[in-house]
Amino acid sequence: MPNSNEVPLMFQAPVTGRGQIQYIQHPEKSQRWVDEWVEAAATNSPQFRSNVKTKEYKITWRFVSNSGQDDDIIRPVIAAKGFPYYPGASMKGGFLRCCNPQEAQRYCGSQISSNETQPGILRFHGAYPKDDSWCDQPLIDVVHPQQDWQVKNSQSHSAFLQISLYKPTLIFGISSTIKLEDSEWETIWNIWDKAIERGIGSRVSAGYGQPINHRETKLITVNLKGQGLASQLIDKSGEFRPNMFKAALRGHTLRLFSGMTDENTAEELTKELWGGFAGANGAIVGNLGIAFNPVNLELDEFIYNNNIRMPVYQLDVGTLHILCMGKFADEYKKELKTLITQILKFSMLLGGFGKSWRRIDHRRFFPEYLENGNKPMIGCHWEFTNQSNNYYFPVNNINHITNIIDGVQKAVNNWLILKGKTASNQVNSWRESFHPQKVQVWGRIAQDEDDSLAVRWFHGNYQGSQSIKGSRLTGRMGNIGRIYHRMYPHYFKTSSNEMIRQKNQVKKYVELLTIFLDRNDEKTQGFLSFLATTEFTKLWGE
Repeated sequence: MPNSNEVPLMFQAPVTGRGQIQYIQHPEKSQRWVDEWVEAAATNSPQFRSNVKTKEYKITWRFVSNSGQDDDIIRPVIAAKGFPYYPGASMKGGFLRCCNPQEAQRYCGSQISSNETQPGILRFHGAYPKDDSWCDQPLIDVVHPQQDWQVKNSQSHSAFLQISLYKPTLIFGISSTIKLEDSEWETIWNIWDKAIERGIGSRVSAGYGQPINHRETKLITVNLKGQGLASQLIDKSGEFRPNMFKAALRGHTLRLFSGMTDENTAEELTKELWGGFAGANGAIVGNLGIAFNPVNLELDEFIYNNNIRMPVYQLDVGTLHILCMGKFADEYKKELKTLITQILKFSMLLGGFGKSWRRIDHRRFFPEYLENGNKPMIGCHWEFTNQSNNYYFPVNNINHITNIIDGVQKAVNNWLILKGKTASNQVNSWRESFHPQKVQVWGRIAQDEDDSLAVRWFHGNYQGSQSIKGSRLTGRMGNIGRIYHRMYPHYFKTSSNEMIRQKNQVKKYVELLTIFLDRNDEKTQGFLSFLATTEFTKLWGE
């Protein structure tokens, strides 16, 4: 009889003192789980029988299949011989949702009477990874919700663990109880193509379980490029994590709604758009999701103080799809597209995506800060590619920023009207509510990459002995600040309505400071008084 202590932890019940790994404070336990699992798993992937038709799909990022065994950690469904598995029942459910009534009855079956069902002709066998290369990829995935900490006033921003496959190629299997023509198999796989577009597994609206193609579900598609700090996994390796796009868009959605209506309504509308939890009512499936395909991405390390390493990324081009996660009337989809286009453009106007998104990339705009090799890398920088430059707000003069933000708020207000909600000028308690009494936006035109005025104010005195470094305004470790700094690519429209970047080789930027007010903080008030004496102009807010 085998020794029970030799059974890999992944296959043991999660009881106190033995199988529990859900606490981020003890990451070595999760690594042991994964190492034992990978070592015990078969090296040859399962093979479908000869009567099963198969098709493979590449997942652009991570894939989560939730076994449902634990409350506080998501670990995968595991098939025979230890291979991760996407269940056939889940596949059938996704397939069924994309069938018309006739297809649903033929392929998936139907309820004939209260106690009798008629089975469909198809059998769904789920999916396995194509090979064992999943074993060589980082499997421990850290989920770190921060919305309440950043937008509201919560001091809680705990991280949680889940186990997910990194960029797997999955082979799906379907068989039939009767012989079918090739043309009908083509119809069947076309239905599954539509089903998988909405993602498979868990957390699909955040970019998990997404294929490369989204012909049916895409609402908006833009091409982006960016650079900055990458996320760090449990094993200290770096990873570019596409769920940061949903986090940014969802956060800005909540900021904008909370500036125009009460807190409960803002929460309700944000959850309706992006999903969330509704207490005893369970999870809410949002209208929107994201999928991101990093076409040309390079991960590297930034090293300072001789041996301290920070993962960084350089993305030359990536495709962001904002997805419509449900079946909606054309008119509703049109209004949804108008709203989310404005939120996307607003997100790009004031900040970036991912770690350190509130600061500009110091390698690009303040390289002398890093020259001595003893300072950590700070910030990120994002742009639309030339292919998507129509998503920039044109800024023919600096005061156009006022009209731009007013236009975004108008789109938000139109959505409130569509949903039968009432706009309110009431100021709520959230730290980053985008209300004119709670936030100010200041800006100027910077002549080139070397012409950022504000970046130096974050690291030294801005006037005489006055400084905002490490203050409640700029923040410090464990205390999030109240200011964003952005170098927004300067595009303007010509008399012929053409969107252009510059008339010569010099690329200008719109330098923007977004400041969420703390009227009881002397340093904030002193800095605002100073800004009024500089090249910066107050563009929005009271």
